[in-house]
Amino acid sequence: LLSLSCVGDCQLHTSCGIQKCTTDFVSFTSHLNAALQDFDLEFCKALRAYSACTYRNSKVCRGNLVYHSAVLGISDLMTQRNCTKDGPTSSTNSEMTHDPCNYSGHTEAREHQGGEKTVPLTYLFCGLFGDPHLRTFNDHFQTCKVEGAWPLIDNNYLSVQVTNVPVVPGSSATATNKITIIFKSYQDCTDQKVYQAVTDDLPAAFVDGTTSGGDGNTRSLQIVEKVSGKYIEMYARYIGTTVYIRQLGHYLTLAIRMPQELVKAYEESQDLQLCVNGCPSGERIDQSGYLPLPVMGKLLPRGAAAHPRSGYTLETATTKCHEKMLVKDIYFYSCIFDLLTTGDTNFTAAAHSALQDVEALHPSKEHWHIFPGSGGGGVDRSSKFFVSLGLLCLSLVAYL
Repeated sequence: LLSLSCVGDCQLHTSCGIQKCTTDFVSFTSHLNAALQDFDLEFCKALRAYSACTYRNSKVCRGNLVYHSAVLGISDLMTQRNCTKDGPTSSTNSEMTHDPCNYSGHTEAREHQGGEKTVPLTYLFCGLFGDPHLRTFNDHFQTCKVEGAWPLIDNNYLSVQVTNVPVVPGSSATATNKITIIFKSYQDCTDQKVYQAVTDDLPAAFVDGTTSGGDGNTRSLQIVEKVSGKYIEMYARYIGTTVYIRQLGHYLTLAIRMPQELVKAYEESQDLQLCVNGCPSGERIDQSGYLPLPVMGKLLPRGAAAHPRSGYTLETATTKCHEKMLVKDIYFYSCIFDLLTTGDTNFTAAAHSALQDVEALHPSKEHWHIFPGSGGGGVDRSSKFFVSLGLLCLSLVAYL
């Protein structure tokens, strides 16, 4: 009925998925018996799924003779069997229903096709908020300067760049006032899409004015506005990635969840990624976990400790942060640091929402909160943060 072999031409178009479309069609129809009453119904379902598969590959298969032969063959068969173009498609076979623009189904499809067990999908989380505080994909927590433009993520699928500016005179602390995200072109799922947010301009659309990527049916990439001008969510189904961006006060926060195998898909020249490797040592305010007194000392000069420039003492900052965050984890102590540094209560809301984003996106509930004294991986570095911040607080008490 249809040519089922690739003769040379398929090898010239390695990104063309026509062979997979054809294999799926054969797999689904091979058990059908023309003598059965529902043969035409099931055959038409398979043809419609086959047609949909060829449509998804129309761009990458351009110029492929096998592809064009398949399209013509499908049309002839649909006419012969009186199949309508619109209607149900095969849904009982996981190979046929596999959506190439839905990343979460990739593992199951590979298992079904090859009969071999694949490693379960693992998702990683990265977040940036406050002065700014960075939680890397490895759950390491750092407080950095990183003034100017810096790459958070830069791999084969996605680029995220943030721009940070100083928040108060006399302090090296900065906060994010601009975020640029590039979703790179991927097969037939989406063309390249660029998103940009700056302070007081958090749009619910890409720079080209669109709100989604891919065709109108699959919506493999889309932006959802949650609070006008203050909070948007982005869903890139084709790479299994979710991004939250918020504006709190004058600054922006970002949280992202992405599959581990895609996070690691980058070249050696792309190794400067804050979410992957953390901040360079020269950009760390905490200096391997220790928040040095000069940062705070300029805000709490001797003789003025009762009324620091920030407007907060250690006691009042602790009370304020405790109103939003009952658990005294790393986000709670970051809130205290930000209040003592800036006096801006919007940083309290930023720390609180950053924790909410962790709870929404981080795949491991047991790692949502990072506490002092807990072991394992990046938690040890975070524990240093708590210990050193505790020492810092004791030092500040001496000023008070």
